[in-house]
Amino acid sequence: MAKNIVIYGLHAVNAYLERHPEDVLEVFLLKSRDDERLNNLIKALRPLGITLQWRDRAQLDDLASDSHHQGIVARVREQAPGDEHDLMNFLDTLPVAPFLLLLDNVTDPHNLGACLRTADAVGVHAVITPRDRAASITPIVRKVACGAAESLPFFQVTNLAMLMKALRDRGVWLIGTALEEGAKSLYEVDLRGPLAIVMGAEGSGMRRLTREHCDVLAYIPMAGTVESLNVSVATGVTLFEALRQRKAAGG
Repeated sequence: MAKNIVIYGLHAVNAYLERHPEDVLEVFLLKSRDDERLNNLIKALRPLGITLQWRDRAQLDDLASDSHHQGIVARVREQAPGDEHDLMNFLDTLPVAPFLLLLDNVTDPHNLGACLRTADAVGVHAVITPRDRAASITPIVRKVACGAAESLPFFQVTNLAMLMKALRDRGVWLIGTALEEGAKSLYEVDLRGPLAIVMGAEGSGMRRLTREHCDVLAYIPMAGTVESLNVSVATGVTLFEALRQRKAAGG
């Protein structure tokens, strides 16, 4: 049975309302906010019979456990992530070559939210993480993702290495990012066709088994003195290079 959770922020609430209106239970609004963006959302809520309640800022801060709620907090039924079986069924329905993002060791919800937002922007079909030792979809993730957490298929798997093997058996090319000997420049790697980009957390990077299951390891060339980028920034650079190549190839 789906549990009830709290989400907040205009993009997150609006995206949930567009895709799962039947699961929006009640909405709390900031008394002092009166502008076009919020009023348009209120107009969309009223015909659905969703309970609207006005609160002061301190009450909304308490409901959201965060002060960055943009004057709107909603109680909704949670959409649980899919698992390995759901992912394979999803891939069977894709009419084009899959374009996937795998995140290993990414535990910070802000990084996950930013990765989801970028993945949605470049047209990634799904984001996949391990079930353990990884961030899951939380209110913070939804807020940072600006609606992408609601629009982008998200799967959590028990064993990421086994999942990568199953993807390879389906003809998906696995490109991992790592700054180590033998890695190729990102701009020299073919990122077209069935593709899964594999990103590890800043610092620890991908786990050993994850790295070993990649077909190719790539690094992002940098001209300055820093040696690495935050995982969400590195994900953005890598995904947009993949998008550039895929668009140039007509994919």
